[in-house]
Amino acid sequence: MTDPTSPLIEINSVTKYYHTTAGAFPALQGIDLAIYPGEFLGVVGKSGAGKSTLLNMITGVDRFSSGEVQAHTNGKSISLSQLSENELTLWRGRTMGVVYQSFQLLPMLNLIHNVMMPMDMSGLYQPVKSRQRALELLKMVELADHVDKYPSQISGGQQQRVAIARALANDPPLIVADEPTGSLDSVTADHVFEIFQHLVDEGRTIVMVTHDEGLLPLFSRYVTITDGQLTGEGGQP
Repeated sequence: MTDPTSPLIEINSVTKYYHTTAGAFPALQGIDLAIYPGEFLGVVGKSGAGKSTLLNMITGVDRFSSGEVQAHTNGKSISLSQLSENELTLWRGRTMGVVYQSFQLLPMLNLIHNVMMPMDMSGLYQPVKSRQRALELLKMVELADHVDKYPSQISGGQQQRVAIARALANDPPLIVADEPTGSLDSVTADHVFEIFQHLVDEGRTIVMVTHDEGLLPLFSRYVTITDGQLTGEGGQP
């Protein structure tokens, strides 16, 4: 059983600089943050504040300039800076699901194959079990009647629900979401939040980036980020 008092992810004094023709630009400046099991953590800030960069540090998609990110998942503790790109990709695929604002479904695959894709990419694909898992996830997001359709044949809200199902394909302990409701109308966004809350109630951990301060009451805890620095916090881990 996961210890709720022990962080899943620890971010320690992380900085990130992007090098431009005008010099080094500090996207993150000395970030310290712990993410605990079972919480719905919001990372809130304006465009350009460093939200997505911080998310990239958590997922290992981008390398930090200094500091450290440690992950404690599946009974193991690892330092992301010590992993090769291939090891990072495998770790990410097996321990976290990622949901994007733009959905990023593959247009040439139908919905069930989009959901099964992470299983294949992580070396966990089993023809019968993987299909059954994908069907169960699509049923969970109320799309069981659309499994053979392609992304272009369903609405944006439905595509986001498929993206959530895909993020859950490998049963990861952590879900990270980058502005997942930014392209959706309010009713559809509320439905996505209902799915997220259901996942948290089941014991999942969700980290969600947003610019919308109106969403703060929906999070169990939130941090605000301004110019690459954490400037506020609310709620309880």
